[in-house]
Amino acid sequence: MVELLQGGAYLVGGREIIADTPEAQKAIFSKTGKEITKEDAAKQTISYGILESHNTSGSMDRLKIRFDKLTSHDITFVGIIQTARASGLTKFPMPYVLTNCHNSLCAVGGTINEDDHMFGLSCAKKYGGVYVPPHQAVIHQYAREMLAEGGGMILGSDSHTRYGALGTMAVGEGGPELVKQLLNQTYDINRPQVVGVYLTGAPVKGVGPQDVALAIIGAVFGNGYVKNKVMEFVGPGAAALSADFRIGIDVMTTETTCLSSIWETDEEVREFYEIHGRGEAYRKLSPGPAAYYDGMITVDLSKIRPMIAMPFHPSNTYTIEELNANLTDILEETEKRAKVSLGGARAADGSPLELRLRDKVKNGKFMVDQGIIAGCAGGGFENICAAADILKGSSIGCGGFTLSVYPASMPVYMELVRNGCAAAIMETGAVMKTAFCGPCFGAGDTPANNAFSIRHSTRNFPNREGSKLQNGQISSVALMDARSIAATAANGGVLTPATEYDGEMTKYQYHFDSKIYKNRVFDSEGIADPETEIQLGPNIKDWPRMEALPENLLLQVVSEIHDPVTTTDELIPSGETSSYRSNPLGLAEFTLSRKDPDYVARAKEIQKAEKERTAGGHPCRVLPVLKEVMGVIKKSFPETNHSNTGFGSTIFAVKPGDGSAREQAASCQKVLGGWANIANEYATKRYRSNLINWGMLPFLIEEGELPFRNLDYLFIPGIRRAVEEKADVIAAYAVGTDGLTAFELRLGELTDEERQIILKGCLINYNRVE
Repeated sequence: MVELLQGGAYLVGGREIIADTPEAQKAIFSKTGKEITKEDAAKQTISYGILESHNTSGSMDRLKIRFDKLTSHDITFVGIIQTARASGLTKFPMPYVLTNCHNSLCAVGGTINEDDHMFGLSCAKKYGGVYVPPHQAVIHQYAREMLAEGGGMILGSDSHTRYGALGTMAVGEGGPELVKQLLNQTYDINRPQVVGVYLTGAPVKGVGPQDVALAIIGAVFGNGYVKNKVMEFVGPGAAALSADFRIGIDVMTTETTCLSSIWETDEEVREFYEIHGRGEAYRKLSPGPAAYYDGMITVDLSKIRPMIAMPFHPSNTYTIEELNANLTDILEETEKRAKVSLGGARAADGSPLELRLRDKVKNGKFMVDQGIIAGCAGGGFENICAAADILKGSSIGCGGFTLSVYPASMPVYMELVRNGCAAAIMETGAVMKTAFCGPCFGAGDTPANNAFSIRHSTRNFPNREGSKLQNGQISSVALMDARSIAATAANGGVLTPATEYDGEMTKYQYHFDSKIYKNRVFDSEGIADPETEIQLGPNIKDWPRMEALPENLLLQVVSEIHDPVTTTDELIPSGETSSYRSNPLGLAEFTLSRKDPDYVARAKEIQKAEKERTAGGHPCRVLPVLKEVMGVIKKSFPETNHSNTGFGSTIFAVKPGDGSAREQAASCQKVLGGWANIANEYATKRYRSNLINWGMLPFLIEEGELPFRNLDYLFIPGIRRAVEEKADVIAAYAVGTDGLTAFELRLGELTDEERQIILKGCLINYNRVE
């Protein structure tokens, strides 16, 4: 089904894989009649050509990328533009699309969300951008329909910024990286490795793009096979897939932790562009005669079967047939894994919270409580049409099971109305809703307590869709393809793979209605109107002042997390908190609230000392315990005092940052006085970049027993000089009553610009125009 080649490989003629062995060069010569070095072959990937055409550094080892276009949604664009404004923004230097698909529930938090929308519209007018109103399109569907172009690059402030199936290399990053582009700076990375994904065969009836994606994620996530690399989809199997099908696989590559993705393009992709009135955006892309890949994944599409990703991660995958055949064993194993994710959480009455999936088994069948088909992954035209075919003539019943379908854009919705698929779905008792990302992050269709929801969406992390552990609420989400969700709904909520559906599957023709966007979307066509007044609601706040990195740091560990992976949803919850995304201090109150409810109070307590220090006072006055702590430090470092030492907090997590690109996972720690994270490893580049851009030190510590515990104080002398001088090893000390215990930290590779951002205290300070 999915196999991973250990080591690199050459793809010759786009169709033959030759492993990177001592005999490889001879085999390549026999096929091509040419000698080619590995270095030259690496330049023949599609990825290399796109990166080279967007690189401004003159070195393909150290890239400085300028993107063609930017896109953000309403959870992130306010903070991005506010940061850029503080740095002197006068005009968007490239097309920048502001969609409104996350904070679309305008009743949540009073008028807060609609104020964000009006801020976006006024900024699109003032700075020359594009504004997509609520319910018109989710961010990535609009980008596919209106922004993508062959050989182009797009940067988005959402982790699922993936348009590789259309020939666009797209990257999802935290907001500060978009700020850099708005200020005519660059995206600086080492040239990423490229992993080929070689497709063969064709999917059987009932298998959809989510099934293929989950099979790949299950094979590569745990071993980091594609982490921070580019996935390049090649091979004859792509020809068997429609553009919609490819898009559905592509958007889920984010869950592998890869950096980006790109696909070979063909007439199917050309047709997609032509349907959307943008035929000129098509470009034929394919690897050269002998392209070298740093790894190779082979996928036999004909062997993929309907998949399910059980709680609490997209990589926790099984075939639905396997799950149904081994219900007791797999559900018990999932419950055990859930205990790790839940971290011993207890309800308000003190009782332990447990995931009780085996309670869902009735008469040997696994019963599902809710189905959702939505967003950038599930809300595509073909997914919903296939679901309609499977559902046609059935009923979802009048019991507890519910089914909601969210088309990814209004043009998609319109075509579903015109071809009858929307009616077929609604006749079953299911509900059709407008384009909205809420179900993907807990702001819409949250399941009932202890309910089990199956979703064609992007993630099923803990604490995400509906769980609020401190209130005793827990729900669980499994990822599935729209086809199997429909088959389950048609079967009375009994978990059912779509391969059991024996009816006809119609191939519907799609017609894009361009009038919808022409009538509703504001497009400045790149013309700024400086006279436009920005509309600021009362919840839209500026970033608080942030200090430069001091000579020394005294940090208190205020949270210690030993889960194998910590997601951004655990660092800053999604869902109801989204109303406060434009209010840095208001949002910060929710930091780690579902993972470590004591974090905020602890961080604020040590932050008092830094606020007192920067105001010219003595930290010990507001936090007397520091007198004893500083006394211990002075025995070994007598020149240490509150004038040369900053006070703040840090957290330890084994592997933080999996999931969303939301910068707030880092910025909320920063505004609460956080100076650093300490980790064995960072789950994604984007989270580490967010830390750096908010002036936080991305410390690494070797795996093993920690030299400190939660609430301990850590002293890091000479940290400013260490950053300036590019020190590899950072000396640190755990402060005990009897003295200091030395240990080592590392910062990993940092660019010169990243070092300056950390030294200045954050990206805002680095760019600030006073």
